[in-house]
Amino acid sequence: MFEFMNTIKAIADSNRVRIISILQGRELCVCQIIKMLNLAPSTVSKHISILRQARLIEDRKEGRWMYYRLPDSPSPPAKGIITLINNSITNDQQIIHDNQIMKEILSVSKEELCQTTN
Repeated sequence: MFEFMNTIKAIADSNRVRIISILQGRELCVCQIIKMLNLAPSTVSKHISILRQARLIEDRKEGRWMYYRLPDSPSPPAKGIITLINNSITNDQQIIHDNQIMKEILSVSKEELCQTTN
């Protein structure tokens, strides 16, 4: 039950739900997530830490960039939450807006984007 409760608590913030939603089917550099959320890097780092602890996202480092994605083999609670988010908020105006913003963000090179977010 602890893992389930930890997972539920992790999605008790709209920014963390937005991160999970925007990671559907893609891996993103932390700079891209910061830009999409329009929050301070330290705030995004805290959100990411909570999601990682709940095993809702995974990370990998490549060079100077840190990448995040949904887990390849999520735990049962994480899988259930990710499915719930997918099925529940696809048509939410914030999520639609995030996807539009993400198209713009993905059109900018990581090098350029990371310079502007640091």
